Amino acid sequence: MKSPLHESWRDELREVVDLMRDLSRISDPQEAGRMYGDRVRQRLVPMDEFIAVSRRGLTAPNYRITRSSRWREEINPWQQPDKLPMFSSGLLGELLYSDEPAIIEDLPSRLSKDDPAYDYLRRARLMVTMPQYEDGIALNMNVVLMHDADSLPLERVPTMVWNSNLYGRGTLNLVLRRELAEAYEDLRRAHEAIDHEMRAVGDIQRALLPQTLPSIPGLDLAAYYETSRRAGGDYYDLFDINDHAWGIFIADVSGHSTPAAVVMAITHAVAHLHPTRGAPPGEMLNFVNRTLAERYAPSTGAFVTAFYGIYDSSEGALTYARAGHNPPLLRQAGQVRQLNDVGGFPLGIETGERYEEGRVALNPGDAIVLYTDGLTEARNASDDMFGVEGMAAILRGHRGTAAEILRASVDAVRRFDGGGPPLDDRTALVALRR
Repeated sequence: MKSPLHESWRDELREVVDLMRDLSRISDPQEAGRMYGDRVRQRLVPMDEFIAVSRRGLTAPNYRITRSSRWREEINPWQQPDKLPMFSSGLLGELLYSDEPAIIEDLPSRLSKDDPAYDYLRRARLMVTMPQYEDGIALNMNVVLMHDADSLPLERVPTMVWNSNLYGRGTLNLVLRRELAEAYEDLRRAHEAIDHEMRAVGDIQRALLPQTLPSIPGLDLAAYYETSRRAGGDYYDLFDINDHAWGIFIADVSGHSTPAAVVMAITHAVAHLHPTRGAPPGEMLNFVNRTLAERYAPSTGAFVTAFYGIYDSSEGALTYARAGHNPPLLRQAGQVRQLNDVGGFPLGIETGERYEEGRVALNPGDAIVLYTDGLTEARNASDDMFGVEGMAAILRGHRGTAAEILRASVDAVRRFDGGGPPLDDRTALVALRR
């Protein structure tokens, strides 16, 4: 036959299990505190009054009362901290800052009428304090008050302190989870706002690029443009100079994202502001370089690599200048070489830099590929670069149209790096002499 003590133990275990199950379904720390306090008082540790105090964010001897069974209006300590009564010194302050649990069996003998918390404590004879520790410090403390000193078996106090701390850790986890959820939501909204802005920047940037490629007699053109982020620093353009001459411009701004996109837009504006329509390539780069170096580069810290050429359809020749940019690849008579005979500093570094010009005659079947280093510096899983030779191999072995050469080059890079998002902006222009 089971003893009454055994049955009592089983009943208490069931109450604890039911309470833990119910608490596990709650995500709001305020609701959890309400449920825990009600169930513990009613079923597990019958008590006459209950107080919770906290020193979080305060210095000795200050503390706040965060919960009280005497309150008629519930206060949410996480959402309404300004409504929590704050006291200084007194018995509760002394016990809270002691960092130790306490059992006071004759509370009236310890309580002074000028104690700031006198009204909360004056009805009780027995007081048990249960500090809740964080990093070894009692930041919070639960207080059980009994009107009759003999109504609480003191041998239960160690278990009460233990349970109080377990509940405190659980509440802290709920608070942290809620704060993380709120922080994640704030971060998500901020990310959406930034992404929206970046999309807008990217849309504006793309609007600066040629919407259609011009029809140039004897020349087949194709262009490719891809940013590593919503906006980037690559830029290409084509200038209609006269009936038989067109300018071909490609540039790469140092850096990524919005700052690079801003400098890219500035470069676009400066290039279109040259006072002489159809100025020779060297003169054009001199002008852009001087303007960037004097007005913009010092404040942004950015520089721009660029290649600018003018194709004359009446002569079938390209005159060009280069400012630190990747030398274009020329396929001619079955051979592929770089147009690296002229060069100079990138734009925006040295005000007085002067750019020399080169010239090449293009025969039917000849092709030129202008590109930025996002293509040649693409890397595979072994951290190998696609390289200039990778681009040259495609140009050397492909006899299709400009669009087909361009597509073969881009596809080869994607196969090489696994097709993931590019780490750098990628731009290419292919010009095929027909």
